[in-house]
Amino acid sequence: MLPILAVTGLSKEARLATGPGIEAVGAGGSPERLRTLLAARTEPGCRAVVSFGIAGGLDPALAPGDIVIATGIVSDAGRRETDFGYRAALLAALSRAGVRALGADLAGVDAAVMSVEAKAGLRARTGAAAVDMESHVAADFADRHGLPFAAIRVVCDPAGRALPAFVATALKPNGDPDILAVLAALARRPAHLPALIRLARDSGRAFGALSRSRAAFGPSLGLPDA
Repeated sequence: MLPILAVTGLSKEARLATGPGIEAVGAGGSPERLRTLLAARTEPGCRAVVSFGIAGGLDPALAPGDIVIATGIVSDAGRRETDFGYRAALLAALSRAGVRALGADLAGVDAAVMSVEAKAGLRARTGAAAVDMESHVAADFADRHGLPFAAIRVVCDPAGRALPAFVATALKPNGDPDILAVLAALARRPAHLPALIRLARDSGRAFGALSRSRAAFGPSLGLPDA
């Protein structure tokens, strides 16, 4: 049986998603690199696609660790609905495990949304609950190949919290943190240390929820009739 393709940005997300029957692909937070990786798959080589990982909050009601199962992906190209059966199965699996989740739209962007003002503007334009840099690329790939698509994203930085500027360049191409780049940025701007500590705390909550979600979805990553 063909695997499910889990599209991620961070190597930690990929490690959580990967398992028997699950192939993870990621591009270190670069939508263009992700497009290139997926375009190289002349045959999809999978039976479904799921975007899996953390996200930035746009809905002010959401806190770090809150889970969003996408009803649709909104990008500059418009809105693309996720597969109804797949997202319903994901929500049901979480409910059975006693894990709360929200069904809502996600925004897909090609550049990180760093400021509180930019998050509020994106929320106003799209109505999306959260934002990430992979879901719109993954949705395009699934649509081209006629595959079921779903997205599982957990809020890391909430709507009311800005990200330090160096976060946009703090990843290696494989999705690992670029520790040297982070240390260099802190050496230039020590005042960013409290923001980095807050981000680490939020990230811990987000990955804890993502791990619980992964366990609830089982080996088929929630795909019904797998």
